[in-house]
Amino acid sequence: MSDNPFITPESFQHAFTSGLSGLLKKGGLGAFILVCANASFDKRVEATTAAGLRNLYDKLSAEYVDALTNGKPIQAVEEDLLVFLKLHAVGFERLQQTETRRVGPWEVQFNQLRSFRPRRITTQVPKTLHVSFEETSFHFNKPFMQKEAFWTGKLSGRHATLYYNKYPFADFHGLLVPEREGCLPQFMTEAHHHYLWQAMLDLSRTLAGVGFGYNSLGAFASVNHLHFQMFVKPAGLPVMSATWQHNGGNEAYPTVCEVFDTAVSAWQFLSTLHDKNTPYNLLYCKNRLYVFPRQKQGCYPQPDWTSGFAWLEMAGGMITFNRESFLNLDEDTIARELARLAV
Repeated sequence: MSDNPFITPESFQHAFTSGLSGLLKKGGLGAFILVCANASFDKRVEATTAAGLRNLYDKLSAEYVDALTNGKPIQAVEEDLLVFLKLHAVGFERLQQTETRRVGPWEVQFNQLRSFRPRRITTQVPKTLHVSFEETSFHFNKPFMQKEAFWTGKLSGRHATLYYNKYPFADFHGLLVPEREGCLPQFMTEAHHHYLWQAMLDLSRTLAGVGFGYNSLGAFASVNHLHFQMFVKPAGLPVMSATWQHNGGNEAYPTVCEVFDTAVSAWQFLSTLHDKNTPYNLLYCKNRLYVFPRQKQGCYPQPDWTSGFAWLEMAGGMITFNRESFLNLDEDTIARELARLAV
């Protein structure tokens, strides 16, 4: 891990991609899936890892076929094994690269490998936004997860760990876990809201386009362990367009989007959502927070082309898992589904 990969965009990108190559060389099922997913998302990663991925895939395939044929135990994380078997059923050579296209003001993404991932708590309908941390559920303190860490150290005054996102859907996609060993649940506190606001300011001094997404429970958070989804996208996301009324334009955004330019005013609004037990998604950018109060997951009819509207979808980026949906999804359908989530 680099001591400080955030010094320049170039140093961050180099540390990110070289870290994936290093992880692949260590071998193992978890490393294979993580690097494979990042390679299928980003051609820069694919170019440096293709040969190593092929070799590791062949090795793991032979090992697991032998074990299943002869009734031998397989020492692997169950989630990872299921994903590998799905990939094996499709065929490694048939795995498709992620694609994106513009649909009116929206971005649509075809991300085949992400469809293999475990759903975890996104299949549940939580009663409240605060559920206590559960040691028996998936969380970032699991020993096998430490192999997937990209960086650990002090960030904006707090100890934090940045993991690779195992199933990325954004450029240089990571998971920032502050004070990991504190076992904090996925519930935004005033202190951590101000912390992330400051971390955004600090990182944006050297990383143009850095941002963080956040899903509350009930808004498609998949892990009940406090984390924020980091990405670097200088071009921004559709919700940041100057055409929308919340950015001073003339067009009305199809779902509720509240924008705040100070951490204090943003927290005042977030605390009202907590009082009302209203789920929400957040998008932190430099000196700005986009807040999306929304319907709770599982409490409205959901189209079959999506696994759920989380922070990226609320910000205008749609993820699809098959080419038919990717090619046929239109501007009006997207706007209609966003409007359905409004509260």
